[in-house]
Amino acid sequence: MKAKRQRRLPKLVAAIGVSALALTGCAEGVTTDEQTGGDGAAEQNLVIGVTTDINSLNPWTATQYQAVDVLTQMYGSLVEFDAELNPGPGLAESWEVSEDGLTVTFKLREGVTFSDGSEFDAEDVIASYETIQDPETAAVSAANLASIDAMEATDPHTLEMTLTQPDAALFSKLSSLGTAIMPSDVDLADVENNPVGTGGFTLQDRSPNQSVTLAANPDYWYGAPALETIEFRVIPDQSAVVSALQAGNVQMAVFDDATVASTVGGEITVEETARLDMHVLQLNSEREPMNDVNVRLAISCAIDREGVLESAAMGEGEVIGPITSPSFKSDPADRPCPERDVEQAKQYLADAGYEDGLSLKMIAMQDGYSTAIAEAQTIQSQLAEAGIEVELEPLESGTYVDRWIATDFDMAVALNGASADPDATYGRYFTSTGNLNDVAAFSTDELDALFLEGRSESDPEARKEIYAEISGYLEDQAPWIWLFTGYNYTAMAPQVQGFEPLVSGSLLGLRDASIG
Repeated sequence: MKAKRQRRLPKLVAAIGVSALALTGCAEGVTTDEQTGGDGAAEQNLVIGVTTDINSLNPWTATQYQAVDVLTQMYGSLVEFDAELNPGPGLAESWEVSEDGLTVTFKLREGVTFSDGSEFDAEDVIASYETIQDPETAAVSAANLASIDAMEATDPHTLEMTLTQPDAALFSKLSSLGTAIMPSDVDLADVENNPVGTGGFTLQDRSPNQSVTLAANPDYWYGAPALETIEFRVIPDQSAVVSALQAGNVQMAVFDDATVASTVGGEITVEETARLDMHVLQLNSEREPMNDVNVRLAISCAIDREGVLESAAMGEGEVIGPITSPSFKSDPADRPCPERDVEQAKQYLADAGYEDGLSLKMIAMQDGYSTAIAEAQTIQSQLAEAGIEVELEPLESGTYVDRWIATDFDMAVALNGASADPDATYGRYFTSTGNLNDVAAFSTDELDALFLEGRSESDPEARKEIYAEISGYLEDQAPWIWLFTGYNYTAMAPQVQGFEPLVSGSLLGLRDASIG
């Protein structure tokens, strides 16, 4: 796969780049009045082209990718991942774990302030985590804190956390935007208008369906960003984003479509980065007929995952099993039908009592990310060959998220985030107490026991065996159909310096970026 990626994208860029330069004229190496000050020095204002407006400014409830990208600039968490997906210091400078694994003591950074000027301390962490744990908050990462039994501020910058059982995934979980820290007295009702975080940028302006502009936080604990502002400008069509890049109106964009990325051309660089997040077909196992495992397995066996990857993403990606975390990666051949098997799919349907086939409905997001509709259409065609007729319902991103959270679907084409640790990825979905278990619509006592064993085990090799068992169990039960992982294509004008794309997909590196 890697050799194919290296050949294909540069070849298309080379083929299209000449005509793109001819059409855009002076776009090559653009320096406009907007980007320079009166003395000729570059103004530190970055414009990023995005295809969808954000739907929330609350980090605890945000699920939309575009919102996460924006909120990552404004909020901070105790732990941050490095480029190799190792958890390291964030708002916590360091931590110690007791010998029995039940007590974690965090040393918090001193001199950190929130964007409202108030000082950050241990009471803010406790209040934030308790609010996230409260079911009334509907926080998407509440399950990340499930192992926390008690918290105590032994001094303003020391937090002692007591766990119900050892949690090997804890530090991965505390790196999530969904566990970001807000002031202890924050007014959640006002966060959508006045977000208060410890991040490198603060909200300057928001024009619905047009743009979100952030201003640098000069008091950021990491160091004041070089960029003075970041504008996330809404341009609904990815091809129009390319045109804006070529014209110099936008200096950066992140594409998920290799075909679109290959048309950028000129001196704009395009960097390909593998992604952890996963393209899946979610099945609502609590709704007939998907409550029958034979129906779910029929769907799994009827889908040609390589075909979906090729049609939706030009083959630019990798067919996957349930776990994409590098240290725990699933073998996609370890499933009931390693290759598409239409006859076996029909047999599973017959075993479920649907010898003559059945009809289902499927939702897919028509904006937000580029491959969803193509994935849905390919799956629709493939399932038809096995006697499963599918009615496809394309939805705009806001409506889709509402339907997804409410589990209001038979099947849903989804792009779901993943973490370096599989418990952080799936503990909230496939355990009976997980806060997104209603969305996953599947849990069993066996899975609960396996996830508990996995997070309690400290030996890395033993954990790999446990999560391999979880992966195999999920494939055999097929609550979701795991399809593929793709790539991000980060396009940057030559004047953008210092930004490094991360495999996590995070744009946190914008704090290191500048306009040169």
